[in-house]
Parts: sequence; C-alpha cells; structure tokens
Amino acid sequence: MARAYGWNAQLLIAEENEYGVPPEENYRKIPFISSSLDSEQNLVSSNVLGLGRDPTQPFQDVINVDGDMAVPVDMRNIGLWLKAVFGAPVTTDNEDGSFTHTFESGKTSVPSYSLEVGLPEIPQFIRFSGVRANSIAFNFQRSGEAQATINLMAQGETGSETAIDTAPEVYPYTRVSQFQGYIKSGGELLANIVSASATYSNNLEKIETIRNDGKVEAIDLGVASLSGSISAKYADNVLLDKARAGTPVDIELGYQLSETMKLVISCHEVYLPKPKRSIDGPGGIECSYDFQGAKDQDLGKMMTVTLVNDVEGY
Repeated sequence: MARAYGWNAQLLIAEENEYGVPPEENYRKIPFISSSLDSEQNLVSSNVLGLGRDPTQPFQDVINVDGDMAVPVDMRNIGLWLKAVFGAPVTTDNEDGSFTHTFESGKTSVPSYSLEVGLPEIPQFIRFSGVRANSIAFNFQRSGEAQATINLMAQGETGSETAIDTAPEVYPYTRVSQFQGYIKSGGELLANIVSASATYSNNLEKIETIRNDGKVEAIDLGVASLSGSISAKYADNVLLDKARAGTPVDIELGYQLSETMKLVISCHEVYLPKPKRSIDGPGGIECSYDFQGAKDQDLGKMMTVTLVNDVEGY
C-alpha cells in the first residue's frame, strides 16, 4: 500500500487569466517547505426537537479554502510570491545579465493563481483555483535557512489522479542562509539586533454570497498593513529615543548573495512603541519593538521590495 511522503510532494503554480479558472499550461514547479493550504468543511449540529433525546444528523457547512505556505527565500522563485502579494513589478534590465524587479505596496489589484499540490504515491493531485496571497512574513535571525511564510486564500479545491502539467518550467534553486541577512536604518547597519520580522498583509476579504456549491464569490483586497518586530540587546537609546518621541524611522531588511543576486525589503515609514526594559536575570537585557508601518507621503507608498536576479520577468 502506497503512502504519501512530503519529500516526494510537488507544487505547481500558474497565473490565472480569469479568476477561478485554472490555466491548462504555463505552470511552474517551485520549491516549498510546508503547506497547510487545503479545503475545510465543518459540520453544524442539528437543533431539531421533537424526535427524541438523541440528535438528528448534522448539516454540512460552507467550504473554506485557506492556509499557510512556508517557502525558502530562493532568489529566483521568491519573485513569484512577491508578485502574488504586491502585484506586477517594474523590471529593469541592468545590462550585465541581471534584472531589477521593484515591487511596491498599495497596488489596487493583484493577480490570482491556480496551485496544484501533487502526491504521486496515492496518486492525488490537489488543485486550488482562485488563489490570492493574503500576506507575506519574513523572519530574520542569526542562523538557519532563510524562509518566508505566505498566507493564501482560495475559491475552491478539486482533485485529480494526474498532474495538470507533466512538463512544468523550473527555475534553478538558490540557497539563502540567515547569516546573509542584514538590517539597516537610515542607511546604517543596526547594531545589537537579535532578531527581526516584517509582515505585509493585503487583509483580503472573502465575498461570501449564497451559492449552492459552497464557494466564495470572490476574494477582494482590503486596507494594506505592515507590522513587525525588532528585538535588540539594550546597549544604547537610539531606537528608544525615537520611540519615546514618536519619530518615524525607515527600516531596511535584506539578504544579499552578490550585487546581482539580492533581496531588499524597504519599510519607508515605521513607528516604534516604547518598550519595557525587563530584567529577567543576570544575562543581557533585551528590548522588543513591535512596530507598525504607514504610508510615506513623499514617496506615496509604505513599502518597496527590490529583487535582483537573472530572471527576465515575472
């Protein structure tokens, strides 16, 4: 009896031309670390009376399709997820074999996708249509593999015993380590930082209309948000003074393999809360700033993500 294993799972993705309609071709096979994206249909208990003490059969509720996808910060494939979150980038040819892709927050439309998670041992190829990216979260720490977590919402899920595309395109995988990350403010490297995170969210809204198939009608964009945290060893009052004064700062987080292979996350206007300085023992004292982002009025945007690689376009 065959059993499904994660090491043999595969993920295919393609941009939809029409919302909720899976394309027949142009799928790309991309790496992932874990996935909780799937459909869920709960049961509603019956409240019918007059038929005895034992309950009657429950009712099926609506179908919800959502979940998280953890992916490596792969300098080529991460561009697909950035487009899903921020919309189409502006791409510039650097004329040295590399291209600069600039993604900006606040776009009024983002594309929808069809995804297929393949489990060939069963065989079961789980297809998700009308998929939109709700948020992307980056976490920076001293060691380990660089990862991002994408929260996804979909309109529907179906299954098949065969793959939708048997010859998908594949970008070469590029490994990125946490030690290749950095954090800056005002153009200068921040010292004494223990960890940091940044989450951009589209705050998607499911349009739940009355349908006999249990699916949502659409998934629309809400007001975008930027949040995150910076944990630092307490060695100076640089960030603390700005938090006290309510002065906004800019924060740049990034990973760089070379000048032609890098990812830069620019948070243009960030507000820091005044944190507690708790002393929990003889070790170093840490301060944790849970920041919130806002639109920079001069730039007209809250966040810019710049990806430099050798991919011509997304």
